[in-house]
Amino acid sequence: MSARLEQRTLKLSIATTLTVASLGILFGLVSGAQSIIFDGVFSAIDSAISALSLFVARLLVRETSQRFQHGYWHLEPLVAALNGTILLVLCFYALINAVRGLIGGGHELDFGPATVYAVIVATICFGMYGYERRINKRVDSEFLRIDTQSWLMAGLITSALLGAFVLAWILESTSYAYLTRYADSFLLTILTLCFIPVPMATIRRAFKEIFLMAPSFLDQEVHDAMEPVMKREGLLEYYSHVAKSGRNHVIEIHVLTTPEFAMNHGVVVMDEIREQISSSISIPPQRRWFTVAFTADERWL
Repeated sequence: MSARLEQRTLKLSIATTLTVASLGILFGLVSGAQSIIFDGVFSAIDSAISALSLFVARLLVRETSQRFQHGYWHLEPLVAALNGTILLVLCFYALINAVRGLIGGGHELDFGPATVYAVIVATICFGMYGYERRINKRVDSEFLRIDTQSWLMAGLITSALLGAFVLAWILESTSYAYLTRYADSFLLTILTLCFIPVPMATIRRAFKEIFLMAPSFLDQEVHDAMEPVMKREGLLEYYSHVAKSGRNHVIEIHVLTTPEFAMNHGVVVMDEIREQISSSISIPPQRRWFTVAFTADERWL
């Protein structure tokens, strides 16, 4: 049920993003605002990445195959990294154009259509943010979390654009009217500088998972779970390995037992220990690859 809800929400997000992209390019061309055109192109690329996210989300609910025996979880951070990288490159390109516009003396801008665009798009963005945030409380999807942040950021930035367009519109009838030529390039500069941290944070999180860096909270949970078990059962030593890939968590624990423990305890006791460890870990069973191995021979650790 949650998988279908996630996919349905992503489909709605893609359709809405395409609408926003079309509005941005149309109103940008009419008003001559590069900042609005950038916003539209940004949305168009974001919708393409969302479509890729939807494809991967469908793969994640499939059964494992002969070729992908661990499932498709590893695709999730790869898509997130691709998303962040493309948007980061776009931001840097737009920033260069914005600075060049400021140096070149700016250009004329029709603030009427630009203001209408900002009102419409800000309303759409905040509406989608509220809707996806409510849905993701039930689904807990990395894709939806990234998408929700994108809608919030887009709404806040479009609101800032709206305020700037209104202010520039007012300045046109004052002695400061000459400054309005720089409004678009200045806004594009601010827009890109505000956008840049978002893909950078996405890339950072994605590469942590691509390189299988151990989540500190999960590593601590495993150690906290193992400490009482080791003391109670008189076990000698253990080694644990944890990693996160998309929404899947890998937890491997190798326990060194005494020769007496290996001789006197059967599979039932070992399964009871596994259950004790498992119940102390917060990650739900459907989102983890959980292994606890026992050996009396230190060579197998």
